[in-house]
Amino acid sequence: MSRQSRSRFPSPTLITKSEDLAALCTTLRREPYVTIDTEFMRERTYWPELCVVQLGGADCVAVIDTLAPELDLAPLGELLADPAVIKVFHACRQDIEIFLLRFGSIPQPMFDTQVAAMVAGFGDQVGYDTLVSSLTGGHIDKAHRFSDWSRRPLSQAQIDYAAADVTHLRGVYETLRDRLEKEGRLAWVSEEMAVLNDPATYRTDPVTMWERLRPRTNNRRYLGLLRAICAWREVEAQRLNIPRQRLIKDESLLEIAATSPADAESLAQARGVGRGFAEGRSGATLLAAIAEARGLPDADLPAIPRSRESGARPSPALVSLLKVLLAAKSEQHNVAPKLLASSEDLDRLATEAEPDVPALTGWRRDVFGQDALALKNGEICLGVDGKQIKLITTA
Repeated sequence: MSRQSRSRFPSPTLITKSEDLAALCTTLRREPYVTIDTEFMRERTYWPELCVVQLGGADCVAVIDTLAPELDLAPLGELLADPAVIKVFHACRQDIEIFLLRFGSIPQPMFDTQVAAMVAGFGDQVGYDTLVSSLTGGHIDKAHRFSDWSRRPLSQAQIDYAAADVTHLRGVYETLRDRLEKEGRLAWVSEEMAVLNDPATYRTDPVTMWERLRPRTNNRRYLGLLRAICAWREVEAQRLNIPRQRLIKDESLLEIAATSPADAESLAQARGVGRGFAEGRSGATLLAAIAEARGLPDADLPAIPRSRESGARPSPALVSLLKVLLAAKSEQHNVAPKLLASSEDLDRLATEAEPDVPALTGWRRDVFGQDALALKNGEICLGVDGKQIKLITTA
């Protein structure tokens, strides 16, 4: 469904009964692909609360009220698991996390139009409304983007808004698929989808949460305390089902790791920590985690992050040169720079002989990685040909 496709979409159907959902999913399982989106709430909870699922077929579009009393979602799970039907999403990471939690598996097979758009040269994480406008000539009404999807009944305006996402997505998918198939790049999309198809992508490891704070220290004892405190927060936030930042903020964790309080009185002095928290169950379990971390032997403390290891700092000039090559390759192949190489990839390319990074695997190596190694090793240099960067062999 592209610019030449029909101008009118089918009227959306609100699904609140199990028998209607079963009939819908039976129909959609006869189609080659189905477009999918979700609406959920997460502002007040750790775990996402699924409120609405939208499904788009060739001749139907449905808005499933997942909060409807006694609605059996099993037929939806069967549709998502059907290998004969491609599930098309845009920016699907949070949607897949929700389905993995609800059904215990990742929908198969999948196609993410945000990933496909990057492969097709639309830039890093292009917005859905931009894609719809560029590829279908359609328009996305943003009025209900921040609706409270947990309130009932759903308004007709909410239903229409939710349905529009999956109707327009059909045109976006078909246009991108046809373009990438013509350019021989569908395999590139498949490689990128490997991360989204891995259940580990959606599992939070409490033990590694401290790394997200990027502490600026090489003190391994401090890092051990921070690791324990961050792991405690993740587990406690899950238990209470509240956002981690609402339980206790990042800056408070950093201060607590630095002061290593041994009792509730000391803990209550930390920024953002009240006496009620310090003296309650959460405070007690936090203090226990701190005490355990304080007693760890040196061998069990975290290693210093790679970026701060002695001799591992990349040359800013070399990184800049690699960035120029990256920009040139992105322009030449009409693909988003972020998809070719991340900042970490460039740093490691500048400091290691041949690091184990995505930029040196698969199609990325052919497009960028091999020349990046050659540039670093002095086998090629960069020049200017008119208004474009060109590669010059030095041998």
